[in-house]
Amino acid sequence: MVEISIRYLGDLRCEARHAPSGSVITTDAPVDNEGRGESFSPTDLAATSLGTCMLTIMGIAARRHGIDLGETAVKVLKEMSPQPPRRISKLTVVFTISLPSTHPQRTLLENAARSCPVHLSLHPDVVQDVGFDWVG
Repeated sequence: MVEISIRYLGDLRCEARHAPSGSVITTDAPVDNEGRGESFSPTDLAATSLGTCMLTIMGIAARRHGIDLGETAVKVLKEMSPQPPRRISKLTVVFTISLPSTHPQRTLLENAARSCPVHLSLHPDVVQDVGFDWVG
């Protein structure tokens, strides 16, 4: 179990502290929801969590199999539902992998990314469109 302590700073801004590390992040409501948009919004963090989780799990699989992921990167595009209730409707995740598309462990790496806990925890109504560009 991990404890995260969150306090309201006012003006739609919060501060979250990760107890094990002491790391602190600040969130801000987005401009389109009465905020200043000066930091990640809570839904931005959900999108960020998906991308970083998928890449981390891919990295674990790569390390276990002696694969160098090089300059692999992920871009996540978050779309909010235009109709109430306000929620994330779609997350588009695009990997740019610095390995050739013919890499013998391609399937292993793609499956690892899709097995991340965040990907598996999101509500099924949230569309997760995941793509892999092999550019090495």
